[in-house]
Amino acid sequence: MTIDASPDHTVRAAIAARFERLPLCRWHVTVRLIVGAVTFFEAFDQLLIAYALPELRHEWDLSTSAATLLLTVGSIGMLIGALLSGRLADRIGRVKVIALCVAVSSVANLALSVATSPDSFMALRFVQGLAIGGEVPVAATFIAEITRSHQRGRFVLLYELVFPAGLTLGALVAAWVVPVLGWRWMYALAAVPGLLCILVQRKVPESPRWLADHGRTEEAADVMSGIEAEVERITGKPLPPVPEALPVVAPGEAASGLRGLFTGRYRRRTLVIGVLWFTGYFVNYGITSWLPTIYQNRYDLSLSDALLYSTVTSCAGLIGCLVAALTVDRVGRRKVITGCLGGAAVMLVALAAVGAGTPLQVLVWTSLAAVFFFGSNICLYLYTPELFPTRMRALGSSVGGAMNRLGVILGPIVVGVVYAGGNVSTVFVMLGAVAVVGCVVAAVGAEETAGRRLEEVSP
Repeated sequence: MTIDASPDHTVRAAIAARFERLPLCRWHVTVRLIVGAVTFFEAFDQLLIAYALPELRHEWDLSTSAATLLLTVGSIGMLIGALLSGRLADRIGRVKVIALCVAVSSVANLALSVATSPDSFMALRFVQGLAIGGEVPVAATFIAEITRSHQRGRFVLLYELVFPAGLTLGALVAAWVVPVLGWRWMYALAAVPGLLCILVQRKVPESPRWLADHGRTEEAADVMSGIEAEVERITGKPLPPVPEALPVVAPGEAASGLRGLFTGRYRRRTLVIGVLWFTGYFVNYGITSWLPTIYQNRYDLSLSDALLYSTVTSCAGLIGCLVAALTVDRVGRRKVITGCLGGAAVMLVALAAVGAGTPLQVLVWTSLAAVFFFGSNICLYLYTPELFPTRMRALGSSVGGAMNRLGVILGPIVVGVVYAGGNVSTVFVMLGAVAVVGCVVAAVGAEETAGRRLEEVSP
């Protein structure tokens, strides 16, 4: 991508410096809540198919392969949506893409509620996937760009907790709505949060960093002044002096777009972050998607007990997310990601070593592993936007999101093939080995970004 305008370097550097002096206040929290609500309901939407599928199979007499296709087409849409949204957000702005994604997801949900055939349902699931996959990395990019370097990790990761929270609420609501009202009402209710697109457009300002980077320097300065005035009004205090501005690189002096991701220092970052996203989510979904089946088939647990055991593991993962959010600024991104992937590998290999002889052993060790790989994965939403400059930050984040989806798709498939051999311990050894790969790549190739301005990390 080539940016036509030549932005004022002074304004671009000043915008970054002015963000650094803003104290954390209700303005940041309000914006985080609005964007977080969008991400929350996108996560909510992602899980609905799992609860609709039993009724869909009965209503449309779906074969196992057709049901599997209904499940995976959404993930394929998310993968493509992640790639497309990053390029679009770097062209037209972060807020517009966020609002567009929630609107498209809402319309898709409404259409899904009246779908009359598997083919139409599948097409709509793909469109819904485009929107969900597109919103999440762009929202993470936007939140990173409005946050100062001090305690940026904690602020961003506390926002990112809304995604697993949305998955949890989606499970609870769907578990009640589907048996009582049916799957169509579930999708109809999921369309209501589409009204958030109006709130996003009215209440969330476009990223001043993005505006300045695209030559809209006067608009960037005006938006920044408006933010500063609101922060002063909320805090009741004058803002501290603007710190020294760091020099910034003009877009014309550096590559951007897909070529930029594989040029200079960014080539290594793109490759490293791609491996981390893939390995983390390969392990995550390889475990969580198959645990209920393993509990039922291997250990003869009832369906309710199998789901309960699997839910405990997911809840343990939420603890890992919270711990990562509270420690990532002090410990550092590189150490948290490396340590978490290494810890996950140790837990999974330990489970294989003890033989996975009882469901309780599987519950304990996979829950401990989930604490680690959930902690690593949530850190990637913070770490990835930090590694790329404004001109291609959303695209870099979307590449990470695409590798995430690739891991989500391939993890369960590979686990299914390995599990077909009949030895469940082999499954955990394989997943532990994948986690080791991610751990080594993070230890050797990841750069530390904690406490540094975005423009310092990625000029």
